[in-house]
Amino acid sequence: MTEAILLVGGKGTRLRPLTVHTPKPMVPAAGVPFLTHQLARARAAGVDHVVLATSYLAEVFEPYFGDGAELGLHLEYVTEVDPLGTGGALRNVADRLHSGPDEPVLIFNGDILTGLDIGALIDAHGSSGADVSLHLTRVEDPRAFGLVPTDSTGRVTAFLEKPQTPEEIVTDQVNAGAYVFRRSVLDTIPAGRPVSVERETFPGLLADGAHLQGMVDSTYWLDLGTPQAFVRGSADLVLGRAPSPAVPGTCGECLVLPTAEVAVDAKLTGGTVIGAGAVIGEGTRICGSTVLDGAVVEPGAVITDSMIGRGARVGARTVLDGAVVGDGAHVGPDNELRGGVRVWCGARVEAAAIRFSSDE
Repeated sequence: MTEAILLVGGKGTRLRPLTVHTPKPMVPAAGVPFLTHQLARARAAGVDHVVLATSYLAEVFEPYFGDGAELGLHLEYVTEVDPLGTGGALRNVADRLHSGPDEPVLIFNGDILTGLDIGALIDAHGSSGADVSLHLTRVEDPRAFGLVPTDSTGRVTAFLEKPQTPEEIVTDQVNAGAYVFRRSVLDTIPAGRPVSVERETFPGLLADGAHLQGMVDSTYWLDLGTPQAFVRGSADLVLGRAPSPAVPGTCGECLVLPTAEVAVDAKLTGGTVIGAGAVIGEGTRICGSTVLDGAVVEPGAVITDSMIGRGARVGARTVLDGAVVGDGAHVGPDNELRGGVRVWCGARVEAAAIRFSSDE
């Protein structure tokens, strides 16, 4: 069996207002907290012990997941008092591991949705004899990412910061946020101070002659850092494009959780999720969106690629396109919200107050 560390300490500031009351890994995707999908996939790959490195809103994880027995896992929780960065977080929880010095430890980030074959990454790590193995993925536009070139055997040759010019784009391979560490390597990370595994640990290991191996796996991969990406990821889970054993139902155009009330003529498509106790009115059209528990969508609303928070209300005939409505917010009838607009938790938008087109 393999142990894993899951980094779930981030504040999720780019996801606000979704993360005002909820840490990013606990925001629902396809009907369950996103973290559930990651834990279920780790278990399916043979992992039995997971240490969660928590920080922001740390108190919500353990009441939900407990000791992990329901998922077939043994879960432990370690809370950082002061944020330590990715490397510092790993060092902070390393003493909870039971692995021997040369045994593999799986590490993954709490905000990546991926179809990675976790077992293949662990196997590749073992067969290559690497100190650290990294999941790499290929992206069309690498400018937003750090680049990780490899040689013909897959050995990592450099870690390059986000490229600024075309000449600096020497590869389309980027760090995909899942690693296998030789257990002893974790102990070389400095303790008690912030450390970035991407900017300090990996380049330092490479400079010291350590063997870092890259495994390119170009199955589904999505960084859930923005509300639009999060909504997309949830929809892809429901549609079956992104694999997870934790989706609570069959894959298809929509997922309606028990106790939700959906009008007979409402049209739900594109991987839409309707949360428990939500009410969807007559004649509504909802595509690729998430409506969280207890929210109300009034008749005739048209919602696309959007997220509606817990207990929020969207008025009749209102149009949402790429919008986020925070928990408990109220958007009145006949509004039109588009293009990444975020309505904060508890905010109130009066009837016909905001439009992108004329009222004719």
